[in-house]
Amino acid sequence: MILQAKSLEKLRLLINEETEYRSGPNLVKFFNNLGFNDSYGQGFPSRWVYTDDRLSHINGTPELDKCIKNLFTPVNFIGRFNELDGFISEFNQYLAFDKWKVIRNDAEITFVKADKIEFEDSSNKEEIKEDDFLKREFKEISLGNLGLDGTITEILKLRLDEIKKCLTADAPLSVIFLAGSTLEGILLGIASQYPQKFNQSKSSPKDKTGKVKPLQKWTLNNFIDVAYNIGLLAEDVKQFSHSLRDFRNYIHPYQQISSGFNPDIHTAEISWQVLKAAIYQIAKNKIQLENR
Repeated sequence: MILQAKSLEKLRLLINEETEYRSGPNLVKFFNNLGFNDSYGQGFPSRWVYTDDRLSHINGTPELDKCIKNLFTPVNFIGRFNELDGFISEFNQYLAFDKWKVIRNDAEITFVKADKIEFEDSSNKEEIKEDDFLKREFKEISLGNLGLDGTITEILKLRLDEIKKCLTADAPLSVIFLAGSTLEGILLGIASQYPQKFNQSKSSPKDKTGKVKPLQKWTLNNFIDVAYNIGLLAEDVKQFSHSLRDFRNYIHPYQQISSGFNPDIHTAEISWQVLKAAIYQIAKNKIQLENR
């Protein structure tokens, strides 16, 4: 199998950080399993340069096939096969231009020739309607189930009570500020408990050098995207999180004027529902995250 430059670039990203974050020593171990005899030490190049160099050496050889199989081996994705299938599907969009396709058949990874380029049709993706989302009821919404520090949990409980008062008082902007800051506080608390899981996500925000930003510099959208990527949040919360987007900016009146942002009670209700759904889903999915 011979891959074009774009496919190799995507493969490098998958190896280096998207499927999991591989440090320099782990990259050496990964490629030594393909027949190299490298060692990690002083003078070792950047992870980017090293991976590109090794991929260029095995491109067009049987070792490239083995590299891809090792990368996607299902035993390394126990409990997160949906995530594995997502990686494969995304990589296949690049491989299509090389006329190849990766297939996962249970625990086996194989390759087939692709006769034509096929693109994923996002128009067929089922969208969740707002009315259906708002009608969902959550039997148990307990901040205590999140396992956060007792002090922050008490503060968050007070915020939930205040949100309910603001909804009754028809104060949508206050609901959005409170819901957004509360959700961000919850996700920061969870991320602080599982920094490796959050930092190694392919959705984690990077600085100009490609390094993951400190958690304190993540935006609410960063937290939501990563929490969705690692399985803490479901599609509905991610889809409707737009009502909380950049909520801090609108604390400044002139920013609100320039953006034309004028929330109504419907927007506030969506924001409240997003927060409730997020609390429920995080508490439910946190156990699975611990076992990965």
